[in-house]
Amino acid sequence: MEIAEIFYSIQGESTFAGFPCVFIRLSGCNLHCSYCDTQYAVLEPGKAMTVDDILAQADLYPNALVEITGGEPLLQQNVYALMDRLVTNNRKVLIETNGSLDISAIPIDVTVIMDIKCPDSGSNAMHHENIETIHRRAALRKGATEIKFVLSSLADYIWAKELTIQYDLSGSAPVLFSPVKNRLPVEDLASAILNDELPVRLQLQLHPIIWPNIQRGV
Repeated sequence: MEIAEIFYSIQGESTFAGFPCVFIRLSGCNLHCSYCDTQYAVLEPGKAMTVDDILAQADLYPNALVEITGGEPLLQQNVYALMDRLVTNNRKVLIETNGSLDISAIPIDVTVIMDIKCPDSGSNAMHHENIETIHRRAALRKGATEIKFVLSSLADYIWAKELTIQYDLSGSAPVLFSPVKNRLPVEDLASAILNDELPVRLQLQLHPIIWPNIQRGV
């Protein structure tokens, strides 16, 4: 597998925010979001590692969550073997995916954190069958999937709100609305959620708050 970095930090997003976590960041991505903060995972060559190599790194922190992220981790076929091995080892596993690829083959014991890209991301490329997969996963295991919208504007908010209501997303998964720093003021997003009584969670990234001057490895 091509690995951009493996590091131990605080989980900064999702409903697991705040917990210690081992991050396994895979190289490569099929999208080019306007607000991307991990371009090095695409632009820099990854380090070739076997699944056993990766597991050995994760085993240094046996009590932590494990998150597989990217880039876009589903681009690498061996990610499925990695997930299976981690689950077999009784690790709590999260995978963050950009929503453009089919999530149906992800093991039900793995928590999927799936982005739905908004128009202002410049990468609105949702795999629409994933919506039905989210509902199926919810029937099999509560909390099997979380949905994240990263919002650059109030126009993005309106688009995400309409999609959330249309497909009853909050009925099957936690729905997270996260503002892009220096684009959408958090107070504007909070006011919109309150005014609409929308059943979503306002989410702020913890990493820039805890480590404002460090861009990677945290």
